[in-house]
Amino acid sequence: MNKTILFAFFFVQNLIFAQFSERSLSPERWQFRNSKEEQWLPAKIPGTVHLDLMSNKIIPDPFRDENEKKVQWVENEDWDYRTEFTVSPEELKNRNINLVFCGLDTFSEIYLNGKLLMKTDNMFRKWVIPVKEYLKSGHNLLYIKFKSAVVTGKELAAKVPFTMPESPRSFVRKAQYQFGWDWGPRLVTAGIWKDVKLEFWNSARFENVQVEQKSLSEQKADLDLHAAITADNEGTYTVLINEKLGTVHLKKGKNTIRLPFTIEKPKLWQPNGWGDPYLYDINISLQKGTKVLSNERVRIGLRTIELVQEKDAKGKTFYFRVNGNPLYIKGTNWIPADSFSPAVAKEKYRQLIKDAKEAHMNMIRVWGGGIYEDDEFYKACDENGILVWQDFMFAGSFYPADDAFLNNVKEEVKDQASRLRNHPSIALWCGNNEVDEAIVNWGYQKQFKYSEQDSLQVWKDYRKVFHELIPNTLKEQLTPEKNIYWPSSPSIGWGHRESLTEGDSHYWGVWWGEQPFGIYNEKVGRFMSEYGFQGMPSLETTKTMFSGTPDLDLQSPVIKAHEKHARGWDIIGVYMKRDYNVPADFIGYNYISQLLQARGMQIAIEAHRRAKPYNMGTLYWQLNDCWPVVSWSSIDYSGNRKALHYQIKRSFEPQAVLMEEKDGMLSFYAVNDDLTKFQDVHLEVHVVRFNGEIIKKINIDGKGRTLKDNLKIGTFPLKDLIPDTDKNDVFLKLAASDGKGRIIARNHYFLTKPKDLKLPKPDIRIRMISPTEIGISTDVLAKDVYLLGGTHFSDNFFDLLPKTTKKIRLSKPLEKIEVMSLWDTMQEH
Repeated sequence: MNKTILFAFFFVQNLIFAQFSERSLSPERWQFRNSKEEQWLPAKIPGTVHLDLMSNKIIPDPFRDENEKKVQWVENEDWDYRTEFTVSPEELKNRNINLVFCGLDTFSEIYLNGKLLMKTDNMFRKWVIPVKEYLKSGHNLLYIKFKSAVVTGKELAAKVPFTMPESPRSFVRKAQYQFGWDWGPRLVTAGIWKDVKLEFWNSARFENVQVEQKSLSEQKADLDLHAAITADNEGTYTVLINEKLGTVHLKKGKNTIRLPFTIEKPKLWQPNGWGDPYLYDINISLQKGTKVLSNERVRIGLRTIELVQEKDAKGKTFYFRVNGNPLYIKGTNWIPADSFSPAVAKEKYRQLIKDAKEAHMNMIRVWGGGIYEDDEFYKACDENGILVWQDFMFAGSFYPADDAFLNNVKEEVKDQASRLRNHPSIALWCGNNEVDEAIVNWGYQKQFKYSEQDSLQVWKDYRKVFHELIPNTLKEQLTPEKNIYWPSSPSIGWGHRESLTEGDSHYWGVWWGEQPFGIYNEKVGRFMSEYGFQGMPSLETTKTMFSGTPDLDLQSPVIKAHEKHARGWDIIGVYMKRDYNVPADFIGYNYISQLLQARGMQIAIEAHRRAKPYNMGTLYWQLNDCWPVVSWSSIDYSGNRKALHYQIKRSFEPQAVLMEEKDGMLSFYAVNDDLTKFQDVHLEVHVVRFNGEIIKKINIDGKGRTLKDNLKIGTFPLKDLIPDTDKNDVFLKLAASDGKGRIIARNHYFLTKPKDLKLPKPDIRIRMISPTEIGISTDVLAKDVYLLGGTHFSDNFFDLLPKTTKKIRLSKPLEKIEVMSLWDTMQEH
């Protein structure tokens, strides 16, 4: 490697046409076939074999009916893809021509004009093959043979002397969720899942550019651009960065050069809620004489981020300091947005990230059982101020550590780190999801009768991959300020006391442990990176489970097939009976299941936020779905917001007034996530009957009280607020304000479970304000108002207070809007 430092720049006015070009082969006429058969059929690239089989009407849509069972044969077959493309004499004159596969799933052999070029074994790697000598003017045949990942995985698993859990998925570098999860179908696919292209270049070209932030102040940002350049010939070249030009000497072969660059009076990239996520475009051009040889465009954000872990009296902190200030993390976990990733449109990525932003989120964790997401995902996070906790793609199993596997993973890490490292949204790299916990807590060693030597080998392999290989590779690929690494999420399993005093925590005592929602008030860790509860998807999405007329019945085999957790319906039923009257009709059950999910997550999030700054992060499981399903998501597969998502938006408000009921006492907290402090915080509490009658008022004077992070405003004996006999007939209405009389936050609080509330029948009225706005009012409390109409509502599943009107925006005009409330589900009881 030749390292040349460029010190001097001067201005240049004109650019010449580039000597580098590329063209996609994806739009060419592609065909595919089962390797056992002769007939070739049309295929679409990027794609998967399942999508191609569906478009050719060979298999039914596995998302509908019980069709998942009917397509399981696909995973055991080998599949061939081919296309014929032309290369012009002019294109062949280029000195260098590369064939680039951005994603092949997974075990393949690549042939060009009958010549075997390469064998691949990793879905997550980019494959670049010099092909000038194999191309010919005119027609060229490209042929890719895919072997079954399941069959190949079993062959690899058989070489290990003990049984590995979740075999064969842990032996193949492939999206692990394709093998089935408790929210996703088993659809182990194959194919060319990302773009295929030809690259033409001469003399020299950029391989990649990494931007290092050396220093950042209000006056300037000092950057180093580390450019990897491949040159055909040694010589002096010029490099243009935006409008500044300088010279650099390159040796033949690979070079790494450092290019200093300064931005005066920089604007910071701020996370959502703190300001504008400002982005800078840096355009870099490599020239020789009057010819532009190669161009790169890098979009960056200027910010600082640290993961702070410091010992304290209760354990060890775990929080992110962004631009010099502690940031309370509010967000979610992300799974792939489809079982067939090429089917996800850019618009879907952007809408889901927009939904997260509007719900006041500032971080998304990309879960380790899916994929390294599409560039569009990270661009959307950059532009919306959403930080990304990026898992590497390992989840809930044991993984081998032989030389071939380690070398494969090393190249995977290099490819993904170099692709993603310039995104300002990337906050943390995490080795895996729940692999440490699987080894320590899940009892696989006992289940499969491991010897002491086998168990020791599993732990040695784990450390090789996640404590040595991945962090060491990241050090090679990343500049120090971009290299925050965490070996495993969670760091300690939820059954251990230390999981709540240090590191990040996945708390599953609710759901898996069937503990009541109230346990969330006790199980609060330093950073809650997973917790959740299932709810049904919207009625609109539920109907898409059927290819014909929907059978909306809980006993429908189709409905049952779209719940992938073995005990999912039973667990939902247990919790529903605790807190709600269980409706007999499907629409009512669907509605209550969503309210149940939202209620559980509200209790969890409010407990986490009340504990600030002991707790500094809450990421619920999960934002989205990969197919129509009963799951932990807040937004279902069709993009409909469930009751949970509307509640998340309320629970993640930047300022909140929260209650804690414990040992007969009721405590009031004000929580603030902004950088602004609030002075003289005052709280007004009204005890209100469901008909709107105020029976008691309490004012807590806030003079001298400053709200910076978390302020405990006051504690009262519950019996002094309301007699026990009236708990079912009243609610608390709260408003926090500052010394200037500005309302900081509002909330209301019920003193008993929903099923015990003595709700009066509300007279809910809807008035059209405009084609896309309504006003909705009630005479008495209407709890959990549910608007139905096949559109997105700006708010839904909300409590409508007595004698009030609420304005709701509609995503499109509707002829008819139906409405129900919790009262409607209580009449049969």
